[in-house]
Amino acid sequence: MSKRALILIDIQKDYFSGGKMPLSGIDIAADNAARLLDAARLSGDLIVHVRHEFPSDDAPFFTPGSDGTRIHEKVQPLDDEIVILKNHVNAFKETDLKEILDNKGVKDITICGAMSHMCIDAVTRAASDFGYIITLIHDACATCDLEFGDRMIPAADVHAAYMSALGFAYATLTSADAFIAEER
Repeated sequence: MSKRALILIDIQKDYFSGGKMPLSGIDIAADNAARLLDAARLSGDLIVHVRHEFPSDDAPFFTPGSDGTRIHEKVQPLDDEIVILKNHVNAFKETDLKEILDNKGVKDITICGAMSHMCIDAVTRAASDFGYIITLIHDACATCDLEFGDRMIPAADVHAAYMSALGFAYATLTSADAFIAEER
């Protein structure tokens, strides 16, 4: 068994067109995540899907039990793949993610999903703090426009800023194409 894991973060229906919180570039990111998922399955890597539900029915998205919390069809888990339910931004907080990775002897993790400026940022930083070797697939992540004061920050700029920061000190950044080619 490989000592690597692919962690797919929050690739859920609410982030797609028609959902409660559509993200910029989510379709391309999910397509790239699906390719990573196929490659991980062929390599025998551990696969962990993370699914977010807010613990309150009045949540703005990812409302408990709603269709929007379901993992998108592009990256549907197989029956034998791990699915972790989280209620916080950080996928390690109050879940058994670290225990699962450690029990499987995982040292290297590959991360993709949503949102770049929230859950991807949190899981990448936490994983680094735990000592994992991290590869972050920048074109398999997506985010949204943000506001700060009277400024609108376009999603592409939000994404670039977070990828730059994470690549500086927490993870090796690469594209899905480069990662898959290297794994062959």
